[in-house]
This record gives sequence, C-alpha cells and structure tokens, in this order.
Amino acid sequence: MMSQRLKQFREFREKMNERVLAAKNLNINRFFTLDGKAYEQGELDALTKEFAGLSASMVLRCDDCIVYHVIRCKELGATNAQLMEIFNVGLIVGGSIVIPHLRRAVALLDELAEEAGTCTDS
Repeated sequence: MMSQRLKQFREFREKMNERVLAAKNLNINRFFTLDGKAYEQGELDALTKEFAGLSASMVLRCDDCIVYHVIRCKELGATNAQLMEIFNVGLIVGGSIVIPHLRRAVALLDELAEEAGTCTDS
C-alpha cells in the first residue's frame, strides 16, 4: 500500500503537470518536453542521468525534485547503497545545508521500502 504522502505527491504532480500543459504555452510545453527527454537513454543510461538529477536536486535543495528523482531511481533499479552514495555526493558538493534534505530523502527510502515490503538496506 502506497503511503499517503507518496500518493498525494504523485497525484498532485500528475494533476498539475496536466494543468500546466493544458494551458498550451509553447515555451513551457517545450521546456517540459526538453526536461523529459534529458533523462532518456542516450550515451548515458537513464539511471545514471537520474542519479545526476538527484545529486543536483540535493545541492539545489529542492525536496519535490529529490522525491521525484529518488522514486525514478528506485523504479530504474537503484539500490539504497547506490542512492546513499549519490546522497553523499550531494552533501559534499552542497555542504551541511543539505543535511535536512538528506534526512527527508532517507525517510523517503524507508517509505518506499515499506511500500514494497522490503528491508531498507536493499
């Protein structure tokens, strides 16, 4: 069963993305398309690109982006050990101000593990 917080995050994100795109602003729609394409398989695999997005999101301290990239990384098969290494990169680059975001990211891993019925070390 999906946690209420994750369910709300996913529903809100999908609803508002549809709303934004429905406004048919050419530049916004182009940006959304560009953003999506940036994470597709290319010279780098999609997971590596999501790792890069996650690390950048931690440095920029964007919780919504962190949640999105953690979920995508897990969907693409990332282990918690791999994610902890990415969290470390974000922490090293961003400094101690990243720590609250690191805490929330680790809490999210726990939620995802609970949802999947797995242990938090996988």
